[in-house]
Amino acid sequence: MTPLEGIRACVFDAYGTVFDFASAAARCPEVPQGKRSALTALWRDKQLQYTWLRSLQGQHADFWQLTQDALDFALESLDLRSPALRARLLDLYQTLQAFPEVADTLRQLRDAGFKTAILSNGTPSMLDGAVRASGLEGCFDAVLSAEAVKVFKTHPRVYAYALRQLDLQAGQVCFQSSNGWDAYAASAFGMRVVWCNRYGQRPERLPGAPDRVIGNLAELPPLLARVAT
Repeated sequence: MTPLEGIRACVFDAYGTVFDFASAAARCPEVPQGKRSALTALWRDKQLQYTWLRSLQGQHADFWQLTQDALDFALESLDLRSPALRARLLDLYQTLQAFPEVADTLRQLRDAGFKTAILSNGTPSMLDGAVRASGLEGCFDAVLSAEAVKVFKTHPRVYAYALRQLDLQAGQVCFQSSNGWDAYAASAFGMRVVWCNRYGQRPERLPGAPDRVIGNLAELPPLLARVAT
């Protein structure tokens, strides 16, 4: 397969791509084993729904507030309401674990001359906590939050913000996301895209299309031509 040419920076979505959002409930023994998967799925689904709905409504609240609102919905839906459990899960979400291949992938990309960055809906505080908890300090040239533009992905303002901060053109950026809707939107915006399809999702029926599809980030470095020096 021909490597993608002309890439100067690799930009990563955070949740589900770099950081495992399922690791919060997985590390919380207070959540009944039989409800952990359901809690993780419903929490994540409502979190994303709230980003899209608030963006459409023009009623912005930051991603930490939406994460709490989504957790409240999920806990009530699964008959797990408990102030102590809520507090514990939110603490764990602030220190999500990175997927096991992430650190080595970032090292390879930086050694090959690529800038690396995160572009996420998460607040700066949330992203800083996850980066530090995963031991990834110094692995990114920039950690960028949609909070800077007060709207969430897939709004074009979020992707444009990343280009301004990196001082690059869309075609010079390779964007990685585990979320199909995010991957397709970044492609429609003009970025080159590698969809990290960790969860075996079906292709989206949306504008744009990924340039490549991989199962995890360890497969990314061989797809990119080294930065010319």
